[in-house]
Amino acid sequence: MIDCKTIDPIAVTSSQSGPKPLPALRRFRPGLIIDWHLSLLAIVYVRQSNPQQIFDHQESRERQYALANYAAALGWPQDRILIIDEDQGKNGKTAELRTGFHRILAEVTMEHVGLILGIEMSRLARSNTDWHRLLDMCGIFGTILADEDGLYDPRDSNDRLLLGLKGTMSEYELVTMHNRLERGRLHKAERGELFQNVPSGYVKLPTGTVALDPDEQARSTVQLVFDKFDELGSFGRLYRYLARNKICLGMRAQRGPRRGELEWRPARRATLERMLHHPIYAGAYSYGRRRIDHKKTAASGGRIKMRSVPMSEWKVLLQDRLPAYITWERYLANQQRLLRNRTTSGSPGVPRTGVALLSGLLVCGACGRRMRVSYRSKSTAYYGCTLRHFEGSSCCGLSAGAIDDLVAQQVLVGLEPASLELSVKAIQDIEQERERLRRQWEQRRQRAAYESERAERQYRAVEPENRLVARSLEKCWEDAMRNQRTLEEEYDRFLKEQPPRLSEDEKVWIAAMSSNIPALWKAPGTPIATRKEIIRLMVERVVVHVRADNEQVDAVISWQGGRTTQHKMIRSVARYDSLSNYDELIERIMGLRREGQTIAQIAAQINRDGYRTPISRKGYTSTTVRKLLSRRGLTKDKIGTEELFAKEWWLPDLAREIRMSIDKLRDWAVRGLVRARQASTRGRWVVWADRREQRRLRELASDMKQADA
Repeated sequence: MIDCKTIDPIAVTSSQSGPKPLPALRRFRPGLIIDWHLSLLAIVYVRQSNPQQIFDHQESRERQYALANYAAALGWPQDRILIIDEDQGKNGKTAELRTGFHRILAEVTMEHVGLILGIEMSRLARSNTDWHRLLDMCGIFGTILADEDGLYDPRDSNDRLLLGLKGTMSEYELVTMHNRLERGRLHKAERGELFQNVPSGYVKLPTGTVALDPDEQARSTVQLVFDKFDELGSFGRLYRYLARNKICLGMRAQRGPRRGELEWRPARRATLERMLHHPIYAGAYSYGRRRIDHKKTAASGGRIKMRSVPMSEWKVLLQDRLPAYITWERYLANQQRLLRNRTTSGSPGVPRTGVALLSGLLVCGACGRRMRVSYRSKSTAYYGCTLRHFEGSSCCGLSAGAIDDLVAQQVLVGLEPASLELSVKAIQDIEQERERLRRQWEQRRQRAAYESERAERQYRAVEPENRLVARSLEKCWEDAMRNQRTLEEEYDRFLKEQPPRLSEDEKVWIAAMSSNIPALWKAPGTPIATRKEIIRLMVERVVVHVRADNEQVDAVISWQGGRTTQHKMIRSVARYDSLSNYDELIERIMGLRREGQTIAQIAAQINRDGYRTPISRKGYTSTTVRKLLSRRGLTKDKIGTEELFAKEWWLPDLAREIRMSIDKLRDWAVRGLVRARQASTRGRWVVWADRREQRRLRELASDMKQADA
């Protein structure tokens, strides 16, 4: 809020010795101030860098307010002296948040100011950019500057040189003070003794050292966070687990009247992230893990923006200096796991809910890049390489079903010998998890009971006649009892839903399901993310070699531990001519047709022979056989005897070979642009094309496409 004051030219009155004399200006030039200046405002700018200086350095503040007496001594009337002190407690490093400084600039540009006074140049600005902007405006509009050393005219070259030097010295003084303080902090940090705020689970003692939080529940909650992260393996799952079970973190208030008191707050994502990344939980002292991001700070208008730096750039890292919750090796493993969970080109990412089991693990054998997952429906996924659309690339994609089934089958084979061990471990894990939650509930119940008893003691200790206090304490006691009753009801619901011990029927069911791992894997209640997590625990990556003209795929599974296995599989293809045995299939169909078999008989026979369709798993039908026969003109009851001569093509086959439209190629045949003839069977077109002719037709088709574009 702007505080404008008019000051009596009489000196500030002392409570002991009367008026203080005005110190004479050391540098006063007669004629510099004219009547025009005296008709305008004289602004006194008052600023101190932080709130502590306002209360502790009161003499500096009084000296700045006394500058109004200088203006009065120079001839300014009482009602034309204006004090601007709204920038109290704000640093002069930047003018972004100093509304008082901006007001001075505005008044100068409106030609309202004849004199600006400051105790020294550092009060006006500690930045050369801000200082010279003020000098330029004062020089344009003829405003005089003054401090305790004298008056300065920004239009005079000597005065401007002196003012520039003072501004430079002011900025350098700020840098010097900052460097001195930073070196002092760094020297103390190198000894492992600099502590500002400590995270949840720790307390800062009056001696300056750090110890584990004396509250048992606060420590056990921190330990629970790291244990569950090891179990769940994902930051998001950990956050949802804590929210689902209403587990709060014990935080010590860092400031305010309740400083040092323990407060229970729901876990926030930012708090959990700091806990998982902070090396103090591994017993290590660190300093300089975050630096100022100058680009973002400048873009945000002066608000300090920080960025994290790699461990190799930390200024101080001292291991085994503080009490720890986890080991240093476990801390490093957590950082690697968090890094792998990021969705980047070099990490597999967190297992998600999509049906594709190998997202983040599948690698293209042609280019070595990770294959991306796309979903054509909720139940149909497709693995595609990012380079498959580029010209000259040999990368191909494949449907997720076949490769997922192959890898899942191999994983189940690897898990089968451990079925008995898995059943025992599953029972132990469930009981351990329930016991861990039960302990959390017990600690919360004990704390609620203590708060209720404490509120009761406070109420009974007050005199009954003091109703003003008694009513407040009675309300606090009622609130504590209400909270205790609500917590007990929630605890009863927890025990009913999750008893501490598994029943015999539940143990038998778990053992039965664990012994039949394939059934457990395929059970509808098994989450997709759990299957993905199991695969990632056993498989490091899967490399697939997919060819565009073949349905056979070579897969190499790299297992955790270094072992690799090679497998072959069949994928779905879009066209019949992409089948590896397409020519053999056509010859078989034509042979059966020549033997006089009907289309239905041919379909049944080739299914018995084991021929596979490109996409459908239902086998060949009369419709598909008729389509294949139509390519050779053999769909009538009587078999045709038309044979192709050397380097002749059926028109649809050639169109697919040179990758152009069948209709366009037929148009060229009709117009005589290609060497073609019509077969006697149903008048189908036959086109002659050797390699040179095929190349010419491709170029011609490409030129026509470019012309159309």
